[in-house]
Amino acid sequence: MREFGSRLNEGAVAFLTLFTSAGTLICCALPILLVSLGFSAVVVGLTATFPWLITLSGHKAWVFTVSAVLLAAAGLALYRRGRRCPADPRQAHLCGQLDRWNRRVYWAAVALWVIGFFFAYLLLPLTLFV
Repeated sequence: MREFGSRLNEGAVAFLTLFTSAGTLICCALPILLVSLGFSAVVVGLTATFPWLITLSGHKAWVFTVSAVLLAAAGLALYRRGRRCPADPRQAHLCGQLDRWNRRVYWAAVALWVIGFFFAYLLLPLTLFV
């Protein structure tokens, strides 16, 4: 049963990494994308409605660093050696399902982080270079 509980904790870490990765998109990447596409009025409306986005964007290096550390911790927990499901068939089935969902959520969070990093840090230098 202890193994089953640690699986639930890993699931919580996976969802936390998903939300921090989504936070990097919302604070830093989404405004840059919208301005790049000519939707500056949408960005003004977003920052007027959610003024904390400005504060969060001001600390984007911390946001990306913390989310990268959480992603690394989740990846280590998810892909560490010696992980196995319980011998009980019902718990093993649930454990397998949780493991598949944890991996899906983890890779979705990694994809969101990479997209956010690209738009927040790489898009402007690439457009200036070309």
